[in-house]
Amino acid sequence: MKKDGKISEARVSGKQMKIKLDSCSKTGDVMEAIAVYDSAVGQGIKLQQYHYNVLLYLCSPAAVGIVHPAKSGSVNSKSDPDWHIDGDVVEDADQGSRRASVPILVSDDIRDYARTRGLEIYQKMCLEKIAMSEAALTSVASVAMSMDDGDMAFDCVKRMKLLGITARVRSYGPALFNFCNKGDIDKAFEVEAHMSENGIQPEESELEALLRISIAARRGDKVYYLLHKLRTNVRQVSAFKSLTASRLGKRKWDAEILAEAIENGGGGWHGLGWLGKGKWSVAHISVDSDGVCMSCGHKLATVDLDPVETENFAKSVASLSNKRERNSNFQKFQKWLDYYGPFEAVVDAANVALYCQNRFSVNKVSAVVNAIQQKLPMKRCPLIIVHNKRLIGNKMKDPMNVKYLEKWKNADALYETPTGSNDDWYWLYAAIKFKCLIVTNDEMRDHTFQVLGNNFIPRWKVRHQVHFTFHNGSLEFHMPPPCSIIIQENERGHWHIPISIKEEHERKHSWLCVENERGHWHIPISIKEEHERKHSWLCVTRNNLHNVKEATSSTLRDNLYSKANTYQVRGDVSILHTNMNIMFASKFPVTCADAVSFFSVD
Repeated sequence: MKKDGKISEARVSGKQMKIKLDSCSKTGDVMEAIAVYDSAVGQGIKLQQYHYNVLLYLCSPAAVGIVHPAKSGSVNSKSDPDWHIDGDVVEDADQGSRRASVPILVSDDIRDYARTRGLEIYQKMCLEKIAMSEAALTSVASVAMSMDDGDMAFDCVKRMKLLGITARVRSYGPALFNFCNKGDIDKAFEVEAHMSENGIQPEESELEALLRISIAARRGDKVYYLLHKLRTNVRQVSAFKSLTASRLGKRKWDAEILAEAIENGGGGWHGLGWLGKGKWSVAHISVDSDGVCMSCGHKLATVDLDPVETENFAKSVASLSNKRERNSNFQKFQKWLDYYGPFEAVVDAANVALYCQNRFSVNKVSAVVNAIQQKLPMKRCPLIIVHNKRLIGNKMKDPMNVKYLEKWKNADALYETPTGSNDDWYWLYAAIKFKCLIVTNDEMRDHTFQVLGNNFIPRWKVRHQVHFTFHNGSLEFHMPPPCSIIIQENERGHWHIPISIKEEHERKHSWLCVENERGHWHIPISIKEEHERKHSWLCVTRNNLHNVKEATSSTLRDNLYSKANTYQVRGDVSILHTNMNIMFASKFPVTCADAVSFFSVD
């Protein structure tokens, strides 16, 4: 990009134009790209949709002020001539460049120039009746956002629908964020409604912006609505700031209607609005092995996945597998499952047998099969999926291996996938079909699973995947969590919100426990962890004091009775319950750096 903002002289031929624009896209040189455009127009070269998309793609970030050099030059456009049209390759290249290169900050002069020329290029595109694409209109929407014109950005999305173009989440971003930044809550939710009407679900960043504006406007109804959007669309959040809900809740409610709503919703939520008035507080907490909140003592729910969605996903797997497998192999497998099923668990034999080694170990498979079988309600041998190539060779003639294989065959629990097949399709389909456990350390992130989309699989595997480890000859299972890792609200109006943390196998989760205080005390427990970053908490409220002796969590009970006197507390100290003989900090201020104010107090 020219530091002085001057445009170089660039004479191009029709054949050279694409090469030069690709080079400009790769380096993020919006000024040179515009020079190439001017030269082509001056020479009477007719631009195609491809050229316009590249130009708008460069002008839109420059208009905002930051250009991310892309790697579009590495794309073989001859094999994929429309790579700019749907924006996928552009977006992927841009994401890659964010990791590999430093963003370019542009001057105000270049921002203004890119904004002006970008709109001019778009108008010429319209004048010449060049077919529009989602990428082009999204780029124009970004230019409109840089002009603080949310209405124009929203019009770009509306035009997509009129032209029969499928919008994406990113298409709505410029309009939504512009209205949110300006505090225009009505127009912001108009955009959100348009997204819902067209089957586009907002992601965490969009929902966070809507939450921020709803809080500022003190629209508790919108906040409640958005929390449930987060529950269904995001499930885990990365951060949460203050929300105002202290004046919104109901003081009385029908317990039977509430219980019925929770049951009809599959557990974990009722959707009937805020329950209880008063101050709200938050604590970073964990849940015990039974799924009980270590703060409030509530047993978190295991929320069923939508049965219709599960069935549709199973059909999707079967449809793709049937297309990719030869000689109706997958159809034969489906019939086999109908005859010999159902199963309580499926074992990905290759993943187990090759754990930390290159040699296929039938012994490891046997150990996993026997151990998981003992954990199953009916104690039936799990279904073992293995590719037939794994079962040939001299090693498979070992007497012990032969014994294992014969045992599984006699139990009708061994399925050998045929030559040329992908056994991933088989074990995934079987586990989804029978709604059972799948024993594998495969995180289901490669291309095999990406073609299915990545919305259902993460939610499904949290409920059904069993990880395993072998350490010094000892086998250990990491079973699915005792509760659903999803935002939950309970019959007392409390909320439990999972915070996404990247841990090994994603087995560990941090939670926020948000509840109406009404005499609510939080006590941080000092734990000597690495760098003292982790904290445990005690929580006592007037609502649960009478349940302390019957606390379902033994850890919570033991902490309350045997450890409370050891904590150093600040502020006034008072005895909450004379029979408990425990001293707590009266309305202890949550000062831990990890604690955040979730519901602020008016």
